[in-house]
Amino acid sequence: MISDLSTIVWKEFKEIFVQRPNLRGGWLGLLIFLFVFGVFLPLQSGPVWLESPASLFIWAWVPFIMVNSIVADSFAGEKERHTLETLLASRLSDRTILFGKLAAAMAYGWGITLVGILLALVTINLAYGEGHLLLFPANIGIAIVVLSFLVALLAAGLGVIISLRASTVRQAQQTLSVAFLLLFIPLFIFPILPGDTQRAIVEAFSRLNMTMLLVILGAFLLVLDIALIGLAIVRFDRRRLIMST
Repeated sequence: MISDLSTIVWKEFKEIFVQRPNLRGGWLGLLIFLFVFGVFLPLQSGPVWLESPASLFIWAWVPFIMVNSIVADSFAGEKERHTLETLLASRLSDRTILFGKLAAAMAYGWGITLVGILLALVTINLAYGEGHLLLFPANIGIAIVVLSFLVALLAAGLGVIISLRASTVRQAQQTLSVAFLLLFIPLFIFPILPGDTQRAIVEAFSRLNMTMLLVILGAFLLVLDIALIGLAIVRFDRRRLIMST
C-alpha cells in the first residue's frame, strides 16, 4: 500500500509543478508568496516576528491558504480532464486514492509553509542577528510546526470532501472560498462588538496560559481532522464517482 500511496502522491506533485504549473499563479506566484511571508514581513517586524504570538497564528493559517489553492482540483479537476474514470478503473484501492490525494495536498501546503518559516529565520538572522543565532522560543516554534501541520490536514480534508462532490474545479473553489470566509467570521465580528465586550474578551484571553491554550487548540484541530478524514472515507463512493464522469 505504501508503494501505491507514493505513486498517487508523486502523480499529484507532478501535476501541480509540471503539468499544471498555472495552479496558484505558477512559480512566479509561489515565489512572490514566499517573498512576502519569508522576507518582507520578517524584515518589517524584526526579531519580534519570532516571539510574537501573532506570527504563530499567521504561520498556522498559511498552509490553509496554500492547500486551498490546489485541493479543489483533486477530484473535480480529474472529472474535467476526463481522467478520473481511468484512475478509478485501476487496481488502486479506494483508500489509496483518497489518502494519496489527501497526503499530496497536505504535504504541499505544509511543505511550502516550512520553507517560508526557514526563509524567515534566515532573513531575520541576516538582518538582525549581529553574530547571534535568533530562533523561535521553544513553545512557539513547536506550536508553529504542529499547528501548521494540523491546519494543512484540515484544509486537505475539507477540500477533498468538497472536490469529491463538485462537478467543476470552479464550483469546488467557490465552495472552499465560502468555507474559508466562515472560518474568519470571528475576526469580522470582533471589531463591531461594543468596547466593553472587546475588552472583556481580550482580558479573558490574556489570563489564559499560552501553552495550555495551544494544547487545547491542537487537540481541537486533531479531533476535527480525524472527523473530516472519516467523513471523506464515508463519502468516497467509487461507483458514484465513475457515474459522474
